[in-house]
Amino acid sequence: MSHPDCRLNLRPLGTPRGVSSVVGPHGVGASPGDKKSKNKSIRGKKKSIFETYMSKEDVSDGLKRGTLIQGVLRINPKKFHEAFIPSPDGDRDIFIDGVVARNRALNGDLVVVKLLPEEQWKVIKPESNDKETEGAYELDLPEELCGSHLPQQSVKGYGDSPDVIIEAQFDDSDSEDGHGNTQNVLVDGVKKLSVCVHDKGKEDADAPVTKDESTSMSQDSRALPEKSLQRSAKVVYILEKKHSRAATGFLKLLADKNSELFRKYALFSPSDHRVPRIYVPLKDCPQDFVTRPKDYTNTLFICRIVDWKEDSNFALGQLAKSLGQAGEIEPETEGILTEYGVDFSDFSSEVLDCLPQGLPWTIPPEEFSKRRDLRKDCIFTIDPSTARDLDDALSCKPLADGNFEVGVHIADVSYFVPEGSPLDKVAAERATSVYLVQKVIPMLPRLLCEELCSLHPLTDKLTFSVIWTLTPEGKILGEWFGRTIIRSCTKLSYEHAQSMIESPTEKIPEKELPPISPEHTSEEVHQAVLNLHGIAKELRKQRFVDGALRLDQLKLAFTLDHETGLPQGCHIYEYRDSNKLVEEFMLLANMAVAHKTHRTFPEHALLRRHPPPQTKMLNDLVEFCEQMGLPMDFSSAGALNESLTKTFGDDQYSLARKEVLTNMCSRPMQMALYFCSGVLQDQTQFRHYALNVPLYTHFTSPIRRFADVLVHRLLAAALGYGELPDLESEALQKQADHCNDRRMASKRVQELSTGLFFAILVKESGPLESEAMVLGVLNQAFDVLVLRYGVQKRVYCNVVTIFSLVEVVLQAETTALKYSAILKRPGTEGLLGLQDKEPAAGGPQA
Repeated sequence: MSHPDCRLNLRPLGTPRGVSSVVGPHGVGASPGDKKSKNKSIRGKKKSIFETYMSKEDVSDGLKRGTLIQGVLRINPKKFHEAFIPSPDGDRDIFIDGVVARNRALNGDLVVVKLLPEEQWKVIKPESNDKETEGAYELDLPEELCGSHLPQQSVKGYGDSPDVIIEAQFDDSDSEDGHGNTQNVLVDGVKKLSVCVHDKGKEDADAPVTKDESTSMSQDSRALPEKSLQRSAKVVYILEKKHSRAATGFLKLLADKNSELFRKYALFSPSDHRVPRIYVPLKDCPQDFVTRPKDYTNTLFICRIVDWKEDSNFALGQLAKSLGQAGEIEPETEGILTEYGVDFSDFSSEVLDCLPQGLPWTIPPEEFSKRRDLRKDCIFTIDPSTARDLDDALSCKPLADGNFEVGVHIADVSYFVPEGSPLDKVAAERATSVYLVQKVIPMLPRLLCEELCSLHPLTDKLTFSVIWTLTPEGKILGEWFGRTIIRSCTKLSYEHAQSMIESPTEKIPEKELPPISPEHTSEEVHQAVLNLHGIAKELRKQRFVDGALRLDQLKLAFTLDHETGLPQGCHIYEYRDSNKLVEEFMLLANMAVAHKTHRTFPEHALLRRHPPPQTKMLNDLVEFCEQMGLPMDFSSAGALNESLTKTFGDDQYSLARKEVLTNMCSRPMQMALYFCSGVLQDQTQFRHYALNVPLYTHFTSPIRRFADVLVHRLLAAALGYGELPDLESEALQKQADHCNDRRMASKRVQELSTGLFFAILVKESGPLESEAMVLGVLNQAFDVLVLRYGVQKRVYCNVVTIFSLVEVVLQAETTALKYSAILKRPGTEGLLGLQDKEPAAGGPQA
């Protein structure tokens, strides 16, 4: 739900989007029909709007000398003309003002910028709350902080119930501290919103910033304190076009019917305001588009940018296809996938030929001599009830001395994916499975994901295992890595495991459990779950004693109609002890493999690092908490975690304030990244901030993450099973970068899918009421967190009655969201607070 448009763009095509006289919402200057856009120089050529890019040589030299800076471009989804790149020193982001300064770069591109003279830097008024001086983020909160658990859901053929509960976007049983993937509407504290307003009469979410919010620097403003300036820059080169150059949107005729352009082109208007408007050849358009344009008012198209010349306000593009009606699930979903470059095509015959052809497939006899046979052990999976691609299994065998032999058994995907094969190449390119609310786009063919590799019960499976000797307190006494063969005795859901944890002394009725192998009893499985739970609690407690951080945030789960696929309801996903149990052992396995591979291949280990929070944003948050009288300690991950745990009570109002502050704490956090250990020289940068550990990697989900496949190959080489993968450090780093990019795109897509389903739910079911709390106050608006759904929303003051009990009806495209609000008069102590009753006397408001 991080996308500002929520994909339900049913706005009439003629509705303005907050166009200024200087910068249009998708380009610079006037429309194609305006004479200004045809401004020509004396030589008869069009006047250039954008600067010519610097040469590669000059860029390389400038980066080496420090006169140029590179970074990933982030365009503010609320104010398309504002863009930023991170400052290399962790200070305030570098500001890029306007489409001209952006120089045809798109959101997510790796760009090179040149700082402007200081008199052109952005002035931040001292009295402003500084909430709009960093561009609004789209999911910069890593799953390492909030965890994630994706159910690998499938709707078709599941059960006999007409309703299927789908837990949207919780993607990793090894969730790296916490629970469930962040509901990304919560990501950037005071700015990021899930659903945008596009109603006539309301302030547009993309309206240009007014002079009283921020302004260019005047001649006498250099006397202002240094902290009130923000460095500004312009793009001089695009190092890598990471944006897909594809967009969904709508077609309309050009305004000037008498122009030469009118006879050749139509205008494509992207739903994403950060993408320029695009000229598309009329020959690409439907045959009757020119004569019946209104028939296509609500038709969603995909367009790809093919060029954007220096002398044009608009890009040139090709219309790829018509998706269907805007606001419908499948057309919108296909548009989301295309925009973010997700390959959802069928696997080619060349790829499928890499799979075993003789089915049903059985394990070759020679593998039994190469692997440890664990088929008689009590091993089982714990997953969401709808899961079909089962990556991991657990075992827990009591030892005579009171300790336990605990095993994490991971599907041996690398056995089926030969290095360098067509299958390997397509998996490397996709890099991750992509989980939508209603379906999954798999990284590997379904025969592998759901059959050959998936650890289904009562079937022999190839696995890679980490087995420890652990004390009941979770202390590691011994550790073993190796290839194994298992035979899972049962497939438990989280609900099954939770019922076992909650009934430690009672036998669970057989009818309430899934089938269990005759070699094992339900009592044996029950006791193993209880033993694992006991150890996991100790491991978890020790992790937080050792300084780990967890940011609890709300996550939506949907109930879908089995026939139509439409959302029938939603609720906050509950993260319970059974989830925590699995999470702890996945974390333990990932850390163990990180140490093992790095010890053996210090220059070739594929690891995962999590940088500390951005300095400037963290300092701003420290200052805010001090002003609010909140006793928060930001000196380390552990200190922050303890502050969040102990600062608030457990009453409804305190929990709401904690949710808001947790939201704000997420803002400075950076993404966790895969990297090759041989490329990063400073080992202090290997650290994982959220987990507070020196080494970490991903090993436990190779069915859906290509990084894990690479780690499996490295571990196999470390154990002498084969040669080191044929990758130099730089090549491995390039693959790591690609995995990072695709993982980010995947998370964006998951959020947009959740946003789409939530918007459709509200559209179908009508207004939803919920308590909300204010996140932050801007000059003419304030942001609220809707507590029941974890949704953020901006409320514009020109459409609500302040100072009284009001019902704020907000249009989310075609969707009405209703909030009951109690507002304090501006200027009184504390932030504005929305709640169902006045807070208890005393504590400050967050």
